[in-house]
Amino acid sequence: MISNSTALAVAVSVAEDHGIRVPDPVVLNDSFNLRIHLRPAPVVARVPTVTALGRPRPAAALRRELEVVSYLHGRGAPVVPPSDLLPPGPHVRDGVVVSFWAHVEHDASYEVTPEEAGRALAVLHEALRGFPGRLPYLGPVLDEPVRLLELLDGAVEPDALARLRDAHAGLVLEGGAAQAVHGDAHPGNLLATPAGLLWNDFEETMAGPVEWDLACMLRTTRLDGPAAVLAYGADPGDPRLRAHMAARALQGTLWLLVRALRFPAESGTARAALEAWLRDPSGATR
Repeated sequence: MISNSTALAVAVSVAEDHGIRVPDPVVLNDSFNLRIHLRPAPVVARVPTVTALGRPRPAAALRRELEVVSYLHGRGAPVVPPSDLLPPGPHVRDGVVVSFWAHVEHDASYEVTPEEAGRALAVLHEALRGFPGRLPYLGPVLDEPVRLLELLDGAVEPDALARLRDAHAGLVLEGGAAQAVHGDAHPGNLLATPAGLLWNDFEETMAGPVEWDLACMLRTTRLDGPAAVLAYGADPGDPRLRAHMAARALQGTLWLLVRALRFPAESGTARAALEAWLRDPSGATR
């Protein structure tokens, strides 16, 4: 596993090689990735840590993210852009992958309303429809869990692991025409900035039906998901959303379990998520 000290050292080293002085780096977040503000420069470095466990090629995911966000930013879509002070990457050094993003001032206490979230997602999907690049079809949903399940062999009791594997093998996801989607579209990835709400964190961007992003919104506990989907202009009761909600519940449970491998203090949270999933794998409850 990548240590925080190694991740920070690599991020600072790569930035300084490109002329960015970093006398006062500060960790902004340490969860699935390590995010570092390279103070005083308005640059945020992101290093995959937990996500690198579940992605054999984390640089490929960051490259897709940078391509999609660069496309959106170039067309004026509301996104946090890659840094323009140095090549955004992805850079690979000593086995560590890092990308660089603009640091934007935002109000972390701002509570996004369901109406704002739904409208913001509709605007984003409209902008994403024109993305010309190739993205894996539902890759983070269909492919990545295979690796996560392998990592959990021995960490989760066999009966529960078998149920998780069977649920993944049985996924059948239907919806509208495939297009580029955010992949993790919940209000925690909307930043309230002086320029308005900006979408952030596209590392799970992929090709798929918009129903996936709508299921992410329905599953969030941060706001009234059905109200947000209505504001988007969709029916939260659409039967096609059910399988996506179940897949989202499975995906979230697997990642929480894998995160506990790096952060043993999170094992209680992971266990609670697993038990909730075992009681109701449909994803209907949040």
